[in-house]
Amino acid sequence: MAMEGTVQSIEVSADPQHIYEVALDLEAYPEWANGVKEVDILEEDEHGRPTRVDFRADAMIKEIQYTLLYRYEMDNGFSWSAEPGEDISAMDGSYEFKELEDGSTEVLYALRVDPAFTVPGFLRRQAEKQIVSSALRGLKKRSEGS
Repeated sequence: MAMEGTVQSIEVSADPQHIYEVALDLEAYPEWANGVKEVDILEEDEHGRPTRVDFRADAMIKEIQYTLLYRYEMDNGFSWSAEPGEDISAMDGSYEFKELEDGSTEVLYALRVDPAFTVPGFLRRQAEKQIVSSALRGLKKRSEGS
C-alpha cells in the first residue's frame, strides 16, 4: 500500500501466515507492541477478524485513544484507518507479508498519523518512525518466539 508517511520493512524467520495471525491477534498487542496499553475489539467480520477496534496507547506526549477500522482486501496483508476522534484526526496503515525464497518473510509496515492535537511536523515524523520500527521489532520477536 503506497502512502505518504513512514514505510519500513523487516525480515522475519517465520512463514507469512503465522506472522499474519500474530499481527491480527490485536488483543495481545499490549504484551509486545510498545506503547499499546489496552485493546477492545468492538466488531468482527464473518471470519472472526476484527473490523472495528478501540486502542489506548502511550503517545509519549500524552496517552491517546483511537478507533481503527480494519480492511482485508489485500492478498498478502491487511490495512486500517482511524475514525476521526479527539486524539487522532487521521491514521492509515497496513501490513504486507511477502514470503522469501528461504522460507522467511519480509514484513512491510506503512503508517501515516495525523494527531488531532498540535505536534510539529518533524516530531510527528519521528514519532511515526519510532512507532513503525518498534512495532516491526516487536512483531518479529513475537513471531519468531511463538
